[in-house]
Amino acid sequence: MDASIIVIGDEILLGRVTDTNSGFIARRINTMGWRVDRVQVIGDDAGQIEQAVRASVERYPLTFITGGLGPTKDDITKASLCRVFGGEMEFSEAVYENVCRIFRAKHLQLNELTRLQAMVPTSCRVIQNVLGTAPIMWFESGGHVAVSMPGVPFETEGMLDRAVLAEVSRFFNPSATYTHRSLLCWRVSESALAERLAQWEDALPANFHLAYLPDSPVIRLRLDGSGEDADALNAEADSLFGELCALVGDNLVSIGADDLPAVLIGRLKQLNLTAGTAESCTGGNIAHAITAIAGASDVFAGSVVSYSNDVKHCVLGVESETLERHGAVSCETVEQMLAGACRVLGTDCAMATSGIAGPGGGTPEKPVGTVWIGVKSPAGTRVELYHMPGNRQRVIERSTKTAMLMLLDSLSNLQSEK
Repeated sequence: MDASIIVIGDEILLGRVTDTNSGFIARRINTMGWRVDRVQVIGDDAGQIEQAVRASVERYPLTFITGGLGPTKDDITKASLCRVFGGEMEFSEAVYENVCRIFRAKHLQLNELTRLQAMVPTSCRVIQNVLGTAPIMWFESGGHVAVSMPGVPFETEGMLDRAVLAEVSRFFNPSATYTHRSLLCWRVSESALAERLAQWEDALPANFHLAYLPDSPVIRLRLDGSGEDADALNAEADSLFGELCALVGDNLVSIGADDLPAVLIGRLKQLNLTAGTAESCTGGNIAHAITAIAGASDVFAGSVVSYSNDVKHCVLGVESETLERHGAVSCETVEQMLAGACRVLGTDCAMATSGIAGPGGGTPEKPVGTVWIGVKSPAGTRVELYHMPGNRQRVIERSTKTAMLMLLDSLSNLQSEK
């Protein structure tokens, strides 16, 4: 079934805030068999909000609305929805108590504007937002549903998983069961992968769907299925997913929904190994990605951000002759950075990067995007040259992911030897 998302807020249209809610909602409801057909961004204008909501609810069985639920004058979503769905605004003691609870926990003083958060349309059913003060409102009209969510991503993401998706499932298909399986693959293009899987994909049962979710340099494949018999559905999903993994073959990186840093942490834990980084062009971004995952401290020791040649030499022990003869952006320098990282940090494994992220600094011999990436583990040392496309941030992000992928590959070889 098709769904619609309406994002409300002048701050989105002005580019001051980036909308992440629509993408999160789309990903979540897609696993339940929904396809987002339209995403609209509307300013804080009552007429535009009402027009967009009316059109969406008439056309789509499910509409999500985010934003405009705060206590300030430009937060007009609640009043606009009241005019669309009817009824009147009334004070909700339950919502007010939730607001008070949150303010007490934060040691904040309540005022009249805060009290207005508890005003909700009589035409809605409130789903209590335990993560914030803006109430979640559920509206129904002719068998169609509109759900008004907060604009704060933390609240929308948390409450979607805690309560809202379950309500959607109960309303539209109380007997349906959904399942999904996912994997990450590497060193294969999306077109080559699609060609390899075409015959298998064409033969999929009607209640299964394969999604390609590229996030260069990796591609996530997700197999979604739905049915009424959970046991039969999961058995069929397991069988199909096994076939998919076999077809992906040597390009398979990991199975499951975890992102790269979590996969790497899990692999290191399995092998009882520790790791660290020596980063030049990535500037600590690999370390940041890893330490953003809970439990990273069990396996990750730290990072040396060796942006200058002095740090490469004085801290990591890269020889002056190596820097002078081959330059900082070279295989030889990265090899010595790896050895230095393991020595200084006392780790079993290391990842190292040295390159030219741009926009300046490139030469005909070493253009912008030139990056040497290396990994060291008990399986050995490997250093590879990459030419990363894109702007500075994209070069950094691709280099970060590639370093983790290379170490995962090295650890995979180590596992296969055991």
